Amino acid sequence: MEKKTILLTGCAGFVGSKVAELLTAQYNVIGIDNLNDYYDVNLKKFRLKKLGQFSTFKFIEADIENLSSIGEIFSKNNIDAIINLAARAGVRYSIENPFIYESSNSLGNLNLLELAKKYQVNKYVLASTSSLYAGQQLPYIESMSVNQPISPYAATKKSAEVMAYTYHKLFGIDVSILRYFTVYGPGGRPDMSPFKFLNLIDRGLPLPIYGDGTQSRDFTYIDDIARGTICALKNVGYEIINLGGGKKPYSLNQMIDLIENFTSKSSIRNYTDFNDADMKTTWADISKAKEILGWEPLISLEDGLKKMVDDYHENKEFYQTLNI
Repeated sequence: MEKKTILLTGCAGFVGSKVAELLTAQYNVIGIDNLNDYYDVNLKKFRLKKLGQFSTFKFIEADIENLSSIGEIFSKNNIDAIINLAARAGVRYSIENPFIYESSNSLGNLNLLELAKKYQVNKYVLASTSSLYAGQQLPYIESMSVNQPISPYAATKKSAEVMAYTYHKLFGIDVSILRYFTVYGPGGRPDMSPFKFLNLIDRGLPLPIYGDGTQSRDFTYIDDIARGTICALKNVGYEIINLGGGKKPYSLNQMIDLIENFTSKSSIRNYTDFNDADMKTTWADISKAKEILGWEPLISLEDGLKKMVDDYHENKEFYQTLNI
């Protein structure tokens, strides 16, 4: 039987590259990415080089904001499903430049949905965010109201969710929306605290910490997130599903303590004012993921951070060349 073809956007990103790697065992994968410079492009190229070893993976440099160029990809390939992981990430930077976020996260999503309708691609998986739950009671459940986003990033993700529902309702596209909770692991985004703090601790440089470090996150290991994303290719109608650690949130201070333990190095912690766009705590109720997708996380924060530290030491020479 001929393998199905998955269009995976954001394939050079942290989550996208791991999803691409796991997908290649079952599918033909067309990965697209615009290789933007939100963080060091060399890290994205490093990930793409690894993906180049898989015969079922094909990379095309393209931008989902450009409807005509993306349309050409659809016209030349028989695409069976779309996994949209392309997005401008970063809560704080979205305050400085909200227009980029609107264009990528909202318009780019609309372009893909319109092409899915045109070319009769009936499965759409969209990466969303736990940032939408700002102000809600813990743990976060998908049925909660998420109409009070506190950053342009979260607002554009909400917009993408709503548009995906519209295309499901009007055109019958099967939609899985995944709200990710603080993804970390080997080769992670250098702007996010786990990888950034590891790099700074190793180099003996101070850690910039917004607030007092007691803010906590439902850290979720990259492989677990990637598995859940692939599970979401099943037909569900229209569902919003949390993918998170699910057991308990850890504070930034606790995470830093673990990295210190695994590196046998002490950190220099510079505490500053809490950022208004940051959430105090995130914690996922993952009952729905267990029920619908048969998914739950397998890697604890302790084991995941150990894997991240080991990978860092293995690729230290490269990681320390990155502009962080």
